[in-house]
Amino acid sequence: MSAARTARPPRVVSLVPSLTEAVAETAPGLLVAATDWCTHPAALDVARVGGTKNPDTARITALRPDLVLANEEENRPADLDALRAEGTEVLVTHVRDLPQALAELDRVLAACGSGRPRWLDEAASAWESPPALPAPVRAVVPVWRRPWMVLGRDTFAGDLLDRLGVRNVHAGHTERYPRLAPDGLERGAPGLVVLPDEPYRFTASDGPESFSVPAALVSGRDLTWYGPSLGPAAHRLGRALRRPLAPRA
Repeated sequence: MSAARTARPPRVVSLVPSLTEAVAETAPGLLVAATDWCTHPAALDVARVGGTKNPDTARITALRPDLVLANEEENRPADLDALRAEGTEVLVTHVRDLPQALAELDRVLAACGSGRPRWLDEAASAWESPPALPAPVRAVVPVWRRPWMVLGRDTFAGDLLDRLGVRNVHAGHTERYPRLAPDGLERGAPGLVVLPDEPYRFTASDGPESFSVPAALVSGRDLTWYGPSLGPAAHRLGRALRRPLAPRA
C-alpha cells in the first residue's frame, strides 16, 4: 500500500467471511463492505457487496477501497482481476494448513495497518497442544451432498482434524475436494464420519443415515474459518469429536 494511502486509516473491503471477522475484531472501523456471507461479528454494519463467488465488483470499486481482501479458494480470479483493472489493490490469501493460516492472518492485519492481536497469539497457543482423541481414528469428511463431496488433499480443515487425531481417509486423493459416488463414501474403512454444518448444513437427520460408522457433527465455522474463532475452535472440535452419534441400526 502506498505512503499516500497509509496517511489515513485504509478503507477495507473483505470478500472472505473469516477475514471479515478478523479485521472487524482487530481494527473496528476499517471495513467499509463485506459479502452477504460475512455473518461475524453479528452486529457488523457495513455495505454488502454480494456473495463470495459473485461479488458486485462495480459497487466495490465505487466504494473506493484502499484494499480488498480475498482468498484463492473462496473467490474467483476473474472478479479479482476486474477489481485490479480498476486500480484496486487486492490481497489474496493462500491457506492449506494451520501455520499458513496464522502467517496469512499476520500478513492481512499488517496490510490493514494493525499489529498482532491477542486473539491470534491465543489461537496459536491453543493449537500447540490441542485436545486430540485418545487414539487416532480414520474418518471421511463430507462437505457437500447431492453430489457427495469430501475433503481430499491439502486442506486447512484436514490439517486441523489431523492435529486432533482424525486421519482423513481421502487425504491422499489427487483432488482437494473429490466427488464420490454413494457407494464410495466409506472406501478406506473409516471408523468415523465428520459432518460440518457448512458449506452444506449436515444435521442429525441429514447425513449420518448414509454411513455405517459413528457421526461427529461439528461446526463448519470451527473447522474452516481462520480468525478469532480459531482459538476456541480447538476445544469445541475436540468435544464434538468425542461425542459422535452412534450409527443407526
